[in-house]
Amino acid sequence: EVQLVESGGGLVQPGGSLRLSCAASGFTFSSYRMGWVRQAPGKKREGVAEITSDGSIIYASSVNGRFTISKDNAKNTLYLQMNSLKPEDTAMYYCAADALRFGDYNYLGQGTQVTVSS
Repeated sequence: EVQLVESGGGLVQPGGSLRLSCAASGFTFSSYRMGWVRQAPGKKREGVAEITSDGSIIYASSVNGRFTISKDNAKNTLYLQMNSLKPEDTAMYYCAADALRFGDYNYLGQGTQVTVSS
């Protein structure tokens, strides 16, 4: 059974940083395209960042240059380092596995809330 468990969300001031983590189990982590998606209230879910099995990376234009996705295959863990956070980054962030296309995945975690506010 695929399990994705996120952690690291919280409340941060504009300009601040957070690091999200996702502990994965139940599948061969190193072989899957992994990503992060987010959904703000009243908005559609959107892709944030993705990393392929060979380490290729894609970012949404809205976060490019501010967010960094990475993974540790030995720990079966996916990360999202978020810097220079803006109020518009406020959303529920989901770890995602097995990409159909950027932003669309077969498996999602339960999510972790990120709130950017002063």
